Amino acid sequence: MTVEDVLTRVARFRQPDHDDGEPVVQVRDLVVRYDQQVVLNGIDMDVRRGEIVTILGGSGSGKSTLLRAILGLLTPVSGSARVLGVDLSSASDVERNAVYRNLGMVYQGGALFSSMTVFDNVALPLREHTDLDPEIIRIAVRMKLGVVGLAGFEKRFPSELSGGQRKRVAFARAIAVDPPLLFADEPSAGLDPRIGRGLDDLIRRLCRAFNMAVVVVTHEMESVEVIADRIVMLGAQPGGAKVLFMGTYAEMQACPDPEVQAFLQRKALQEPRTEAVEILKQLVGED
Repeated sequence: MTVEDVLTRVARFRQPDHDDGEPVVQVRDLVVRYDQQVVLNGIDMDVRRGEIVTILGGSGSGKSTLLRAILGLLTPVSGSARVLGVDLSSASDVERNAVYRNLGMVYQGGALFSSMTVFDNVALPLREHTDLDPEIIRIAVRMKLGVVGLAGFEKRFPSELSGGQRKRVAFARAIAVDPPLLFADEPSAGLDPRIGRGLDDLIRRLCRAFNMAVVVVTHEMESVEVIADRIVMLGAQPGGAKVLFMGTYAEMQACPDPEVQAFLQRKALQEPRTEAVEILKQLVGED
């Protein structure tokens, strides 16, 4: 595939009314391993424009690994993960960068540049990837900050913001170039539940306002209930994590799979790690 082919594919997905039947993210029979350990085994999922899909699962279920594989940061043993029609794991650096310029990414910690103001953080993708006039960039940044509820914060530095405000700036930067696809990794992790709910509402507004596809990696059921149009739940298995469930939140509540129900009901793991058992014995004075 040439760079021109990639750009043509991406341009098609960027159309506001894109709906030609091809998902913006398409994962088929994906197998990923670290050294000899299979981490993901036979993962299938689609994400379409205008929907929010949450990747859900407990610690060690492969959520972050799946995200990295989708973004082309891990090479699968077999299967494929296509983003905007391009398999990033096999694409050239030039082709991969052409796709990356059309994605939004919100990292778990926000990943703002501490030496840059809020304005410069949000303006960075526009300066790096477009030839827009500085005045147009200024207007665009103010608009995006207004969308996330931070109008007037342009001159502040990240150190002058709360955790929730830093996450909102990260969202403003992620949507600066109006991407058709947005990824968010644990967006409400470590935040006050009320602030986290505000971010959940923001994600839904962004999805609807810009008709973008949103992929959210999380383990927080409160967020899943609020934002998810569809849920992909991963479960760790001896031969590598598999998809335990795929569907809506209501369908998940009715799912008979005992592991899904245990996760929903927050049941304690039945087989704690050996080292955890030994530590507990030492704490209570047992031999």
